[in-house]
Amino acid sequence: MMYDLILKRRTIRKFLQEKIPKDILKKLVNAARLAPSAANLQPVEFIAVDQTDMVKKIFGFTEWAGYIEPEGRPKKGEEPVSFIIFAANKNIASRHYKVDSGLAAGNLILAALEEGIGSCIIESCDRAQIAKIINLPRDREIEFVIALGFSAEQPVFEEARRGSIKYYKDDRGILHVPKRPLEEVLRFNGYP
Repeated sequence: MMYDLILKRRTIRKFLQEKIPKDILKKLVNAARLAPSAANLQPVEFIAVDQTDMVKKIFGFTEWAGYIEPEGRPKKGEEPVSFIIFAANKNIASRHYKVDSGLAAGNLILAALEEGIGSCIIESCDRAQIAKIINLPRDREIEFVIALGFSAEQPVFEEARRGSIKYYKDDRGILHVPKRPLEEVLRFNGYP
């Protein structure tokens, strides 16, 4: 069920070193491209990177999990095996392209999880260097990258306590991800 998949989804930062088949990468991008788009302009384009040398280069220009640095960065042998780069085509992008990108990313990460693939959306990256690696045309702009790979960890969700939303690793190395309680974020019919 989709709702169960949404509840299960956590950001993954430790990956098995098993290649993702190209047909699955295509399936993930297909799910992303079918997301809603303002005025149906569809300015978001996707660059799937699965060549090992290119993945390693891109990995070198990404930042990971500031709250738990250096534990948040994948160690040697735990790196992502693929990246999907989200780029806006500036020739057709409206002021809503960032929302379009977010909706497409949501589709992609849920489709990935259904395939047993973990993901991490990375906005902290050196866009100029990544653009050079993928030979990005000047009329395209990188929004973010999504790191992908079969998961080598099982982060857990917990209710945030005392307002702390910082994720952390426990003494067994399990990542805990606090989320604000539903009662804090949901209002019916406005604020009192």
